[in-house]
Amino acid sequence: MTSTYDLNDGTTLPAVGFGTYPIDDPDVLVSALAVGYRLLDTAVNYENEEVVGEALRRTDVPRDEIVVATKIPGRHHAYDDARASIRASRERLGVERTDLHLIHWPNPSVDKYVEAWQALVDAQAAGEVRTIGVSNFTPAHLARIVDATGVTPAVNQVEMHPYFPQVELRAAHAELGIRTEAWSPLGKRQAPFTEPPVADAAQAHGVTPGQVILRWHRQLGSLPIPKASSTERQRANLDLGGFELTEAEVAAITALGREDGRLFGGDPDTHEEM
Repeated sequence: MTSTYDLNDGTTLPAVGFGTYPIDDPDVLVSALAVGYRLLDTAVNYENEEVVGEALRRTDVPRDEIVVATKIPGRHHAYDDARASIRASRERLGVERTDLHLIHWPNPSVDKYVEAWQALVDAQAAGEVRTIGVSNFTPAHLARIVDATGVTPAVNQVEMHPYFPQVELRAAHAELGIRTEAWSPLGKRQAPFTEPPVADAAQAHGVTPGQVILRWHRQLGSLPIPKASSTERQRANLDLGGFELTEAEVAAITALGREDGRLFGGDPDTHEEM
């Protein structure tokens, strides 16, 4: 199985990333890089871009091998504010260019996410950003920014785990050539480790329930970004190449999906994150 995903802009991303919220210790990130992660996911609203930047300075891994991702918050959606937000993120991270820059939430009641997307398009053209994408966008939000700019996001980072498998949205992504990236890929406090489809697959393959769920993501073409503080769990979350789920196992895990499967009230049509 590939260890990278090709994106619609001609670039690639590692097939598994590392979530940094709410990590405030650069040593945890240096450990993740040493274990083998090459995608670090942060955001302005995580308030730890400086911590990620410190890890980049401390690690032995060459900078050009690391993908640094961050996000524009809702309060910066106006065009000039978005361009300034991109520059400020680069300064806090200590990088000349961000490798992946997303709009964190569409915040439709504010209705400036098209301006923020245009700012990302222009920042990419100016060489300030390598790859541009969005987070928590619905098909309607995606259609609007594509219609307005002619540019399709390379990535949409969304809540996705076995209780919320995003079947319809992933189908829309496939039509548009957008890579699905998954936040809270294990389901956090509601992680379905004891659900029979997960527990049985873990036993059958001699792996952990967490590895089963992350492998499920990989086999669906999703890019999960798990977070782990201990080196042991960091290593386990990345060690997904030694087994393969059957089609029936993948389908059974997907069938755990619930109508109310979100971890909190994070409906992109109503949730605001300024």
